[in-house]
Formats: sequence, C-alpha cells, structure tokens
Amino acid sequence: MMVPVVIIGAGPTGLTAATLLAQYGVECLVVERWGSVYPLPRAVALDDEVHRILARLGLHDEFAAISRPHRGLRLVDRTMRVLAEFQRDPATGRHGYPQGSLFDQPELEAILRRNLARYGTATLRGNTDVTTLTQDADGVRLDLTDTVTGEHAVLRAEYVLGCDGANSLTRASISATMHDLGFTQRWLVVDVSTEAELGQWDGVHQLCDPARPGTYMRVGRTRYRWEFRLAPGETADDFRDMTRLHPLIAPWTGTHPAAGLEVVRVAEYTFRARVADRWRDRRVFLLGDAAHLTPPFIGQGLGAGLRDAMNLAWKLAGVLDGTLPETVLHTYEIERRQHARTMIKLAKVIGTAMTAGGRAGDVIRRAVAPRLHLVPGLKELATDSQTPPLRRSDLVKRPRLRHTLAGRLCPNVTLDGERRLDDVAAGRFAIVTATEPPAALRADIERRGAVLVEARPGSELHRWLTNGRAHAALVRPDGTVLGAARRLSVVCAVLAGLDRNVWRRTTGQPGRGGHMG
Repeated sequence: MMVPVVIIGAGPTGLTAATLLAQYGVECLVVERWGSVYPLPRAVALDDEVHRILARLGLHDEFAAISRPHRGLRLVDRTMRVLAEFQRDPATGRHGYPQGSLFDQPELEAILRRNLARYGTATLRGNTDVTTLTQDADGVRLDLTDTVTGEHAVLRAEYVLGCDGANSLTRASISATMHDLGFTQRWLVVDVSTEAELGQWDGVHQLCDPARPGTYMRVGRTRYRWEFRLAPGETADDFRDMTRLHPLIAPWTGTHPAAGLEVVRVAEYTFRARVADRWRDRRVFLLGDAAHLTPPFIGQGLGAGLRDAMNLAWKLAGVLDGTLPETVLHTYEIERRQHARTMIKLAKVIGTAMTAGGRAGDVIRRAVAPRLHLVPGLKELATDSQTPPLRRSDLVKRPRLRHTLAGRLCPNVTLDGERRLDDVAAGRFAIVTATEPPAALRADIERRGAVLVEARPGSELHRWLTNGRAHAALVRPDGTVLGAARRLSVVCAVLAGLDRNVWRRTTGQPGRGGHMG
C-alpha cells in the first residue's frame, strides 16, 4: 500500500500538517503511538502569527473558546515586588487575533483531532508505533507495530513527515543530529486546577530569583501553571509532597493547596536549546521538536512546529500533484531552520537574563528592571509578537542590502467589513497593491488565478505597504511575502515568471509564464 504522505506523531504539529494537506486534497495518514489525546499539559502559549494558522485550519472560534488573551509579562523579585511590567493590549493585533494566547494543550489537541476528522482524505491511526523507517528509490518503507495487539505491518509512503518529538525516530533514521546551542536547565512544572479565583494579574509572571527562578501564568478558566528551576540533586519527586510544594506556589495562591486546589501534575522537564543539523533527507522531513527544541521563556516552542507545517504543506501539495517542481522543497529547511534558530537564541538570551547571574545578577535586575520602561522602543520590543523575516530563498526575494517586506507575513487585515485577507486569498497567491491596476493588468492577474487585493489609502494594508517602502507585494499561500516593489508592474513580472502550473494548482485555472526569475 502506497500512501502519498505519512505523518509520524499526532501532536499539534502533526495534526496541523495533516489538516493543511487535507485542505489541498492530499491523502495522508497520521500514525500515533498513543490511543487518544496525551492527557497531560505541556505547551501553554502561542502568538497571533500561530493563532492565524489555527484560523486557517478553521479553528478560530474553537480556539478562542478554550484560550485566554496573554496580557503581557511582569517581572517580580523573590518578595513578589514588581520590578517591571510590559502589558499587551488583549484586543486583536495585526492578524486579527490577540498577540498572545494561553491555553491547555490537551484541549488544543482535542479540537485539532475533531477538525481533522472532517476531511475524508486524512486518517488518524492511534496505538501505532513506527519501529523502522527506510528509504529507497521509489519511496519510504515504514514498519509498524500495533501497541495493543502486537501485530506488525508494513506501509509505503511517497513522503514522510517526522513530527515525533524530541526523541525522534525519524531524525535518527536520516542520521540527523541535534546541535546544542548551549542552554540546559532542569525545571519543575506544576499544573493546578481550581474553581477559586486566585486574584492575580492575567499575564505571565517571571520570578527573577537566582536561587529559585520561576514562572506563573493562568492558562484557562480553572487551570494554572507554575515552573521552577530545580537545584542540583532535586527531582520532581521531592515536590509531590504538599509540604514541599506549598511554599513554592503560596505567594500566588494565598491559601493552602488543600483548600480547593487540585494538583494535576508535578513533573520535571529539561529545557534545552537545540537545532537539528539537517531537516530533510530525500523524501523524509523533520518538523516540530524533532527538528528544534526551544526554551519556553518566549512561548515559541509549539508555535515553531506549527510554522514548520504551514511552510511545508502547500509546497508538498504542489509537488505531489505535479504542479510544482520538486526543487521547491529545498526552501523548507532554508527558510525555517534559520528562523527557528533565531527564536531559540532569543529565548536563551531572555531566559539567561531573567534567571542567571546569582546574587550579582539579582542586584542588577533589581536596579535595572524598574527603569526598563525608560529605554526607547523596549516596551514595543517586549510586547510585539512579530517574528523575524524568513531568509532569502527561491520563494523569498530579499535584496541583500535593502529593507524589504519579503519574508515577512502580510497582515491578516479585514478587507470588506467581515472577511480577512486569508479568507479572501483562500490558500492562493495574492497581489496586494496600493496602485490602481490598469484594466489589462487586472485581467492578466485574474487570468493567472492570483487574488488581487487593493490597499486603499489610509487603510492598515496601505500603511503596511508604504512603511515597507513598497506599493505592491506578492503574497504566498502561507501568507509570507514572496517579493515587494515600488511598482506594481515589477511584482506582476515576478508573478508572470512563476511556473504557470502554480496557478493551476491553487485555483484550478491554467496560467501562463515561465520559471521564477
């Protein structure tokens, strides 16, 4: 049996990749060793760029119902004195969603699974372990074991996406190794459920205590998360006794845990900063934690995996239906690896600044943190959810020495009172222009199957273009700007130079043109 795409792992990354492929009509199979949603929480935060991906899956309303807007970051010392506070506006940002959201991962995975079940081209097979994975000239062979019955089976796939986490079998099968970026810390993670209102500020609290750094956040109506760095020799087992756990969380709870607080989990996690040295071998790709591990200090771990899926899915769909050249798959690692590495390094810097330095570091934080708001632009840097642009590739036309919108996400603005840009583009390429196109040029754009979006003067989209020193931009199906220019004719020339089959794939209409120049 040959399946076009097999996805190993039914976590958020794997489910997102499967849903995006299913939206393009690609048949895919997701195999997962667990029989149902993994019951314990892990990731708890994502930004509006990643929220936008969930909306692309059709999950905006469902995710909004299980999440809480992230109101920013508060730095506190060991006495709970506020050293600094960076507030986020809980209202919608440039993409139409809160700049940050807090949630319970099992609830997110549940809605992702229900959503995937709506697509007839996608199948989820639980209680299935992949034991070996090998490639040959015709595809990929997977040896499977049913974890309930012990039965073995063999499956063949045209492509395999390894979304199987930090201990990835897929990564081992392509002889990829993790490059350590020099950050390893052991932390205690405590998840609590209670109907009681703790009366705390609804943002992330970072405890800047060199002896016991910690983090607190409310992630749901009744769910709360604490994380504390473990000292050498300590383990999670040392804190399963309430007499040891209570002193850690008491500054926030204000009451004994037995009074209405249910401890859902006490676990140990090792926070690491690592990136795989290769993300692809022929027909096998790495996504999510299989490709990168991010310390949690900026809430980008889960989001990085969803970004991987968004970047790869539309390219792989085009290759599978023969309307995109196989070479476009090279751009996946080029674009995503550097982006992930940049975010990991940022998380490492933030984590070190908030937790390291011993007593000297504590003194510096006490002196400097209350004055951080005086640093020009620092508040915007601390609260802005916009991530760095993708690096240059065949699908990101970035000039080397000039400011450009290329590689950045086009804002998902409201265009006609209700529909946003993503709703109008509907997974197709789009040209955003501040210049009224001549009738002939408009007809040519439409004939090629691209969506034409006019940025009216004074609109948010118009300001985005002009602030980016452009009057037109070509936006990819994943919302990333392929290229931008001051003249609409230049952007249209890039459109005309794209492989004509791209437009047939995204719209069902034939196009014209040669190869990308």
